[in-house]
Amino acid sequence: MNIAFIPVRGGSKSIPLKNIKLLNGKPLVYWTTKAAQEAKCVDKLVIATDSEEIKKTVLSIGFSKLEVFDRSTENAQDTSSTESVILEYLANVQADNLILIQATSPLLKSEHIDGMFETLAHSDADSIFSGVREKQFHWIEGENGLQPINYDYRNRPRRQEFQGIIAENGACYINSVSNILRDKCRLSGKILAYELPPETAYEIDEESDWIIVEELMKKR
Repeated sequence: MNIAFIPVRGGSKSIPLKNIKLLNGKPLVYWTTKAAQEAKCVDKLVIATDSEEIKKTVLSIGFSKLEVFDRSTENAQDTSSTESVILEYLANVQADNLILIQATSPLLKSEHIDGMFETLAHSDADSIFSGVREKQFHWIEGENGLQPINYDYRNRPRRQEFQGIIAENGACYINSVSNILRDKCRLSGKILAYELPPETAYEIDEESDWIIVEELMKKR
């Protein structure tokens, strides 16, 4: 069994109850829930929340694969890791693979999820994450000042010749349940990246993200 798992808290501070705030006429969590519902590789869709208001909202969506997991208060704090609620859920569940999806990435589509799953299934890798290719030049602070980490500034490449780097977009991760229970992490072993369109880099954390993503969805 392949389980799509979407953790949502009721305690968002940047945008109160953002997971059920309307985005293009639907609650934010609806869009990733819809993607998981329509993904062929997903057998069960679980939304983990500590909020009764969110629970009522997601159950009203009426998707056939959907059920709600009542996550503990302990694992729904500002300091709680996503892994903590994943492990809480998996403690009493039998499944083959976990597809972790972030509700704050509403540009994720069902074909992205299926594409990731198929890519992982036909590889020798253990886990996979969704990402976007960035072609900016990145630097990091070191003991001797700033140092480039993805190019040689003395031999600056032309953009069309520059491969860039893959950045996690936070939308989706797939790993086997046995790996997650063993390593206590969403990713493990040999890891693949599945490249998604540049606009999927947007995660809704602030009001400005909301405005940008809503406009992108309207154009789509």
